[in-house]
Amino acid sequence: MHVLVADRLTCSRCGPEFGLILRADQTHDRRVTEGVLGCPNCRDQYPIIGGFGDLRAPPRPELPKGRAGDPVIKTPEESEYLLPLLGIIQGPATVLLIGGPAVLGGGLASLLDDIHVVGADADLARWPADSAWSRIVSHPGIPFFSRTLRGVVIDGRLDRHWFEEAARVIAPMSRVVVVNAATTASEWLQAAGLSIMADESGRVVATSS
Repeated sequence: MHVLVADRLTCSRCGPEFGLILRADQTHDRRVTEGVLGCPNCRDQYPIIGGFGDLRAPPRPELPKGRAGDPVIKTPEESEYLLPLLGIIQGPATVLLIGGPAVLGGGLASLLDDIHVVGADADLARWPADSAWSRIVSHPGIPFFSRTLRGVVIDGRLDRHWFEEAARVIAPMSRVVVVNAATTASEWLQAAGLSIMADESGRVVATSS
């Protein structure tokens, strides 16, 4: 996990107004491979093990099955279609990929300088550490401060709460991209205050004002 990503994370127990304090036990090239993220409000601690951050509010049972699957290597070419959908042509930027789209994290991170890509899915705990991007799991919401991310790519198979959270964390004039979108995706994003830019072929693009 990149230290700059850790600086933007919030407590899943207390809510997005409460940031976390990083204790880095083992680092390499500004990446934390072992450590703890602590909340000064509730005193809870979120472990970073093998570069993977478990940002689930307690209690933390065994990790459930996610949507990313087993480790795979995706080329930059397989990920580059996301950039025009996100409207990002240069950094600095932090982009979050939730669920199935997290498999594209490494490829997306290699396409631009000064971009921090974060994948959020339980399956990523089994993926090897990769200095190109950061891996987390979270519950019940997205553990980032509001209106701070340049983009979110979300798996359309997730429930409505995650769409509302995606709308909360994107910065003004930034986008949420839905892949594997169901017919309800546009409705949910509009209800969360976003404007729909495109809705076709199982993909929805929405923007914040």
